[in-house]
Amino acid sequence: MTNPTDVAPETRSFEADVAKLLHLMVHSVYSDKDVFLRELISNAADACEKLRYESLSDPALAAGGSPQVTVTLDPEARQLMIEDNGIGMSEAELVEALGTIARSGTKAFMERVASAKDAEGTQLIGQFGVGFYSAFMVADRVDVLSRRAGSDQAARWSSDGLGTYTVQSADTGEAPEHGTRVLLHLKEDAASYTERYRVQQIIKDQSGHVPVPIFLKEKPDAEAEQIADGAALWTKPKSEISAEEYTDFYRSVAGQFDQPALTLHYRAEGLHEYSVLAFIPEMKPFDLFDPDRAGRMKLYVRRVFITDEAEILPRYLRFVRGLVDSSDLPLNVSREMIQQSPVLAAIQKGVSNRVLTELEKLSANDGEGYIKFWDNFGAVLKEGLYEDYTRREQLLGLARFKSTASGEGWRSLKDYSASMKENQTAIYYATGSDLDRLASSPQLEGFRARGIEVLLLTDQVDSFWVTAGVDYDGKPFKSVTQGLADLSLIPMPEGETEAPVASEEVSSFIDFAKQLLKDQVSDVRVSERLTESPVCLVAAEHGMDRQLEKLLAAAGRGGGASAPVLELNPRHNLIVGLSGLQNGSSLREDAAWLLLDEARIADGELPADPRAFAERLGRVMAKALG
Repeated sequence: MTNPTDVAPETRSFEADVAKLLHLMVHSVYSDKDVFLRELISNAADACEKLRYESLSDPALAAGGSPQVTVTLDPEARQLMIEDNGIGMSEAELVEALGTIARSGTKAFMERVASAKDAEGTQLIGQFGVGFYSAFMVADRVDVLSRRAGSDQAARWSSDGLGTYTVQSADTGEAPEHGTRVLLHLKEDAASYTERYRVQQIIKDQSGHVPVPIFLKEKPDAEAEQIADGAALWTKPKSEISAEEYTDFYRSVAGQFDQPALTLHYRAEGLHEYSVLAFIPEMKPFDLFDPDRAGRMKLYVRRVFITDEAEILPRYLRFVRGLVDSSDLPLNVSREMIQQSPVLAAIQKGVSNRVLTELEKLSANDGEGYIKFWDNFGAVLKEGLYEDYTRREQLLGLARFKSTASGEGWRSLKDYSASMKENQTAIYYATGSDLDRLASSPQLEGFRARGIEVLLLTDQVDSFWVTAGVDYDGKPFKSVTQGLADLSLIPMPEGETEAPVASEEVSSFIDFAKQLLKDQVSDVRVSERLTESPVCLVAAEHGMDRQLEKLLAAAGRGGGASAPVLELNPRHNLIVGLSGLQNGSSLREDAAWLLLDEARIADGELPADPRAFAERLGRVMAKALG
């Protein structure tokens, strides 16, 4: 019979993204390499929690004793080992777990490091945990020996972090009864990670509150000493927990190294009992805009880890990190069936409402702190305006906006409502991708002349929620770039005059342009919006907002652009002058087409036919010089 260790190890290349990440790890310099130990201990604790869950249905899996993580130092060999008696991995699972990147957040981290300036790059590790691969910041080789619980086979994985790794079967006599052993062959400049005092301090600072006991051995043959008791922090009274302990736990559960901006720790009692320990990060997580929009809240049942894939919070609250520990859910609930549980539905509702209530308190009591939160997560929270009808009113109260009246600051809808003008019946907004361009849009001129505040909405989600039948305090949202402006009901400020009615010549020119441009626009008309610019484009009254139409077209979901409306300013000198051109002249025709292209350019678009635009412009300039 062939011994598994007699079979030559198979050499494989890392997935391309992993290879790039390892290169960054090995060849970059970071200010805080200590984070690798937290990442490896977190992985070990997760493995113990997964075993505890699987042993609910198969008690024989837990035969290896109470869950624990052991860190062993070997100063003479310059080695550091992290061992757990958790679920373990098969050879195939080792390849899947250590040869690929599973979460887009790690890819985002990699892209950020690759493009960062040196000074910024030194801080990135401290902002985002990169899991197992962080071991290569301090090790020139990593060996992993693992045996899955319930299996009679073991496997060994090894890599120097230079682009390839080996994997092979291993002798079960060398492997743990079940679990994983990670051995780091430390670099010369990382020898201090074999010093007891330093390693013990790092563990207490960064991993002291993982829900699994941690033991430390200062030599391979030394007795293991328990340095963390594995007591669940969320089960302790708030009065017994320091801010530092909350921060340490946040960093462990969130995989980040910033400070929590807001901490929620409470126990719900009544019809359902559960504990919540959740955090809002101080900084944006790198996976905030993961296309899957997956949450990062863990679910426990009576301190037994069940899953981190339960949708405890709606997707627009995915920036919240933490956990919920239920006393009511059955321990043997399957991960697939848990979403249909009425108990979980009650927890989801309770936790979501509590998070929003805490945000309301923050906005009322700490305006500066709330604005920092909104800068980071406002674009995500606004997704709820489109998705969560039941909480829309509460979310509108939390929302903050840039506007024509906000300057560099932010405005609430309560602020906007208080400044509405006489006879104003709608909340006006403009959508776009660039704040400066939006603020200078010609479509805003008439509103600015009457002192009407306009919300400037630059997040992609803005184009969707404003079209979902939203209103605030009984007032609908209305785009300044869609339909008629209806400004005549709102009086001009004292000393200002209304725009004059179009002269016969201007009306005649509008009729001419309407006929000439009928294949490009749905209408040409006098504008109430314009006070300074000669022309602008707007969407038809019942057409799709132009910014939303552009977003859908970019995503391949549009059905073709609809024809816009071209509006002319009847008192602008250019329009008045062009209106006096002789009927049938080529200059009159060129001028009408150039006005349309000017409006397109002001709207951030290119002329529909750049060559024809250049030729017309050339003819007009030649005429002017002649």
